[in-house]
Amino acid sequence: MIPVKDREGIARMREVCAIAATVLDSLKPLVRPGVTTMDLEEAGRAEIARLGARSACYGYEHGERHYPAHTCISVNEEVVHGIPSFKRVLREGDIVSLDVVLEYNGYVGDNAFTVPVTPVSPEVEKLLGVTREALALGIRAAQVGNRIGDISSTIQAHVERHGFSVVRDMVGHGVGVAMHEPPEIPNFGRRGTGEKIRPGMTFAIEPMVNLGGYATRTLPDGWTVVAADGSPSAHFEHTVLTTEKGPEILTIPGLVPARSA
Repeated sequence: MIPVKDREGIARMREVCAIAATVLDSLKPLVRPGVTTMDLEEAGRAEIARLGARSACYGYEHGERHYPAHTCISVNEEVVHGIPSFKRVLREGDIVSLDVVLEYNGYVGDNAFTVPVTPVSPEVEKLLGVTREALALGIRAAQVGNRIGDISSTIQAHVERHGFSVVRDMVGHGVGVAMHEPPEIPNFGRRGTGEKIRPGMTFAIEPMVNLGGYATRTLPDGWTVVAADGSPSAHFEHTVLTTEKGPEILTIPGLVPARSA
């Protein structure tokens, strides 16, 4: 069963998502040549603390492994879960996926954005644009009365129409009192399948799109997922609330509760 939030749960989701979006927004202008991914991590960690939240990534368990950073920062062929490092120095032409997942007041907000270290190649610029468009279209498909497969098929159709590939090994998901709640929301699938969408559901919709093939592999660190063919990968994500009036994006910066400042 997909959890449905009550009025209090929705209010708390608004709070944590605003904080998560504010942290993510603060990192975007810091992405430039000469900066390390650990510089971004330290800036994110400081902003999370300033806003009174907690990283939902830090210490996250996967088997016997615990994720060692407060943000996920993935560069170029790294799809998701890149571990920040002082050794990874950004250069012109790179693309950097910033993924911020926070817990505040018992609820979790999740968002991601891929930033180019300009200038980038025309094909990479197109990859970023198509992935952002796929996210917007996927969100639009999260209408009450539709099914989860409608989101998935909409994203896949748009990405493949432009000659790119949607990652199959990682998917979007429900989010709320935990980082991962039902349902899984693949970025591929068939329209009219899956559970029916009702008001009060909160989804992390997140197209992960490779310029080349969709196959991935995990690096020896046990976390970093990369495109198997080494091609660049883009990742955009919002947390979305389903309502009778249509889907509402919750991860909007600048709406942080006063008591969190």
